[in-house]
Amino acid sequence: MDVTVRLFASLREHAGAGTLALQLGDGATVADAIAQLRQGALAGLPQNAPFVAAVAREYVDQDHPLAEGDELALVPPVSGGAGEGGVLLAQVTADKLDPEAVRRLVAHPATGATVVFCGTTREVPSLEYEAYVEMAEQKIHELAEAVVAEHGLAAVAVAHRTGTVELMEPSIVIAVSAGHRAEAFARARALLDAVKSQAPIWKQEHPEDGPPEWVAGTLPQV
Repeated sequence: MDVTVRLFASLREHAGAGTLALQLGDGATVADAIAQLRQGALAGLPQNAPFVAAVAREYVDQDHPLAEGDELALVPPVSGGAGEGGVLLAQVTADKLDPEAVRRLVAHPATGATVVFCGTTREVPSLEYEAYVEMAEQKIHELAEAVVAEHGLAAVAVAHRTGTVELMEPSIVIAVSAGHRAEAFARARALLDAVKSQAPIWKQEHPEDGPPEWVAGTLPQV
């Protein structure tokens, strides 16, 4: 059977390509695909190199069976709608972010608190962000929906950059509106932590006096 493999960040650099075609026997699992990759595009990758797998944009164990036409993504540690409420934006984009536009999405006359978090590039001239965009947007939407459902927030909007983000430019904007300030502050932070640990997004530092370097992150939970 034919399977498409997508690689990101350090794995993409090691393989020299972001998308690979793989032929596997019937009944093959994610582990079988990884074993074949280690004999080819990922040859020489340390055995303890950390990554998890995703099939159809959902994290899976390595014993997960593959089927004809599946898209298998290998995810190294990640870097850290419309209506009156709920998740109003879950976007991963190469365009520059506008925090005020994101804030306006969640503003509502029935809420007493709106919190906006902006994560910006600091200390280095620029950061380069890479993402598995389709899965990242889906995962951010799921995480935001969970926060809204669990804590009764009025509205949530999340936007994340890809590409080059210059010094002091925002790479992520999270806006949360709620009835009271305590829940708005707490849930904005909880959502930020969830996005940084679960969304397949990576960042690479570009210092003035050295080579680019991928920022160490955490493996998403399967």
